[in-house]
Amino acid sequence: MRAPLLLGVLGGLSVVPGPGLAQEAAPEEPPPPPPCSAPEFRQLDFWVGTWDLTWGEDGRGTNVIERAYDDCVILERFDGGDFEGMSMSTWVPAIGAWRQTWVDNQGGYLEFVGGWEDDRMVLSRTTTRDGKEISQRMVFHDIGENSLLWDWESSEDGEKSWKTLWQIRYRRRG
Repeated sequence: MRAPLLLGVLGGLSVVPGPGLAQEAAPEEPPPPPPCSAPEFRQLDFWVGTWDLTWGEDGRGTNVIERAYDDCVILERFDGGDFEGMSMSTWVPAIGAWRQTWVDNQGGYLEFVGGWEDDRMVLSRTTTRDGKEISQRMVFHDIGENSLLWDWESSEDGEKSWKTLWQIRYRRRG
């Protein structure tokens, strides 16, 4: 190891460190992870894509689902002919659940909260109709790479039993 080089500068001394005497830099903090990078933000990835939909005897439509806003939001655009709507969904770490807001061309505005229950994604809400509390939920199930089922369900007995009001069959567009 070399000793520091001493130089006289107008009657004073300056010390210039030689090799091995350089000051070590403080360890840098790693950058924070990007927003929405937690694995929970990927839980609706199965839904992302363009889908052909069928329901009932002759119901047909499309649903386009995409990631938006730096992968923080799942944006849905539903076209069922006379019935159109859209939703925005995001994982909310503070409550440990998904939230979805739905709006449509019938004046509907619905808010849901939920997450995975076994092998089903369930988003639910409670509302009041004619003074009576009603629970409603959407259930994504039988989820495959290119297909899934979506049920709109209602309960009027405190969620003891559920009635399927609408089932949509999803087929991923090619």
